[in-house]
Amino acid sequence: MSDNNNICPTSIGGQAVIEGVMMKGPEDIAIAIRKSSGDILLHKQPLKSAARRNRLFKLPVFRGMFALIDTMVLGVRALTFSAEQMEFAEEEGTSGFDKFVEKIFGDKAEEATIYFSVFLSLVFTVLLFIILPTFLIRFLKFSVQSTIVMNLMEGVIRITVFIIYLLAVSKIKDIQRVFEYHGAEHKVIHCYEHRQELTVENAARFTTLHPRCGTSFLLIVLVVSIIVFSFLGWPNLLVRVVSRLLLLPVVGGISYEIIKWAGRSNSLASRIVRKPGLFLQKLTTREPDEGQLEVAIEALKGVLVEQEGADAW
Repeated sequence: MSDNNNICPTSIGGQAVIEGVMMKGPEDIAIAIRKSSGDILLHKQPLKSAARRNRLFKLPVFRGMFALIDTMVLGVRALTFSAEQMEFAEEEGTSGFDKFVEKIFGDKAEEATIYFSVFLSLVFTVLLFIILPTFLIRFLKFSVQSTIVMNLMEGVIRITVFIIYLLAVSKIKDIQRVFEYHGAEHKVIHCYEHRQELTVENAARFTTLHPRCGTSFLLIVLVVSIIVFSFLGWPNLLVRVVSRLLLLPVVGGISYEIIKWAGRSNSLASRIVRKPGLFLQKLTTREPDEGQLEVAIEALKGVLVEQEGADAW
């Protein structure tokens, strides 16, 4: 279901969490969780973003750099909150690691755990999508002389690793449940952007694929990295890894501007740019049930503001 003339792209975005959905609006963050009792728990808090405090963070490219960090921190917080609401979190009690963190950081223990989780996520990302591809490509160095071709081949390996990773995690039963909530998030956002009343029946008619999804963003990051890294030549392994790490924020900033344009425009060029990401979302989204759509709707309602146009993309 789509009527491009009646679409009002919104800056509201979200993330699937454990048995729920997190939505980020212009002023607030809302997390809706389906509890084991069947009730929906809605947690709201004011949005604290660096972009709201510093003009530098609102400039093109720069805003993408900091949006990437903000999104990671917010995502980990949302996942942590959702895990805490599940019965298994209560049953397991406090682990030895949790006690150690509480002893060292005191009242800041939860904040420290969140940033440590973000750090581990970054380390995993760097190992899998930067170090591994650039390490593997060295075996082809003597058969390929062009540095541009080498960088292109490294990028192809990086994208291949990404797709294999998505294929692998999509087979995990618990992750499939999260992907259903991911689909619910997209359907509800589509419903809102098409100016339809936020009901389960209306939201169910829309697709689970969305042009401004994080999956699409990550794919654009991988493609942009091929272009940016091509200007670096082909130095030794250590220099390659360090240079790619230093340029990662720049790549993220450029990619953010591309997906921002592609999400707003309906030109032929933007549709071509969106297509691969939409195809890849078939791995990271599933058709949700009515209960999951209810949760996503509650999360979205939690961040809506009265001022018209305040959430425009």
